[in-house]
Amino acid sequence: MPSIDIHQLRQFGNLELLARQLVEGFITGLHKSPFHGFSVEFAEYRPYNTGESTRNIDWKLYGRTDKLFVKQFEEETNLRCQIIIDTSSSMFFPQRKSLSLENPNKIYFSVYAAAAIIQMLKQQRDAVGLTLFSNQIDFHSRAKSNNVHIKLLMNELEKLLVQYDIEHKQTTNVIDNLHEIAERIHRRSLVIIFSDMFDHYHSKDDMFLALQHLRHNKHDVILFHVYDKELEVNFNFENKPYKFIDMESGEMLKVNAAEMKDLYRKSIQNFKKELKIRCGQYQIDLVETNINEGFYKVLLTYFLKRQRMP
Repeated sequence: MPSIDIHQLRQFGNLELLARQLVEGFITGLHKSPFHGFSVEFAEYRPYNTGESTRNIDWKLYGRTDKLFVKQFEEETNLRCQIIIDTSSSMFFPQRKSLSLENPNKIYFSVYAAAAIIQMLKQQRDAVGLTLFSNQIDFHSRAKSNNVHIKLLMNELEKLLVQYDIEHKQTTNVIDNLHEIAERIHRRSLVIIFSDMFDHYHSKDDMFLALQHLRHNKHDVILFHVYDKELEVNFNFENKPYKFIDMESGEMLKVNAAEMKDLYRKSIQNFKKELKIRCGQYQIDLVETNINEGFYKVLLTYFLKRQRMP
C-alpha cells in the first residue's frame, strides 16, 4: 500500500485517503486478473455491443485483451447511484478495542466500502447520493457529482467511525425506511445497500416487500449482506456460559454457547437461504459479505455491475 502523505491526510481526511488507496489496490489487482487492460480510469471503456458502430472501438485494448471495448465519452457516464447504509446498533458488532481495515466491525467495513465506491463513481464522473438510516432516515442526500458534494458525503461517513456507545442504542426500521427511500430517490438508479439484515428476522415477508418496492421503481439493486462469519454465522464461541446482549434492545440472554450452536446455525442458514431465493425472484444482486475477507469482493461486484449498465 502506498505511504501516507501527511499533507494529503490533512487535505482530504483519513477516510477519503484510505478509500483512494483501496481503489488503487483494487485496480492493481485487476491488472493481474482476467480484467487486465483496464486503467484506473476504467470508465473510459464499455463492452462493445454487436451491431453498433465500430468507429469507437479501441483496437489497442483489443490487442491486449482479445475483447472488444468501445471508448466511452463523458456524456455516456451519467449513472445515478444511491448508497444506503444501515447504521443501527447491531452494525457496530463485533465490539473491538481497536478498529482497522484489517480488523473492522460491520459499520466500519461498510463505511470504507462505501467510501471506496464513491471514489470509483467520482472517477467515472457519475452522480452519487447517500442515505443513512436506523429507526428513521438520519441523513439523505440526492445524487450529485460535484467535488463539494463528494466531500459532504465523506464527512457524513466519517461521523460513523466511532466506538459504539452502549448507552446510545439505535433500533432499526428497515421496512419503512426502504419504502420511503424507494420513493425519494431518482428513478432508474443503481441502489447499493449495506446491512446485516438481521433486525427483521421475524418479519421477513414485510422486509422482502420493501426490497421489491425498490425493484418496482426500476432501480438496479445490490444488497451487501454484511456479517462477521465466524461469530454471527458459524457461532464459534468457546464452550462456556455467555451473556448475550441485544445491541439494539438491551435484552440479555444467559446461555451456554455450545448448547444453542446447532439451533442457531440452522436458523441463520434458513434465513440466508430464503434471502437468497427472494432476492433472486426480485432480480436483486445479493452479495454475502464477510467483513473479515477484505474489500475486493465488494469493489469487484460494483465494477462488474457498472460495466453492464448503460
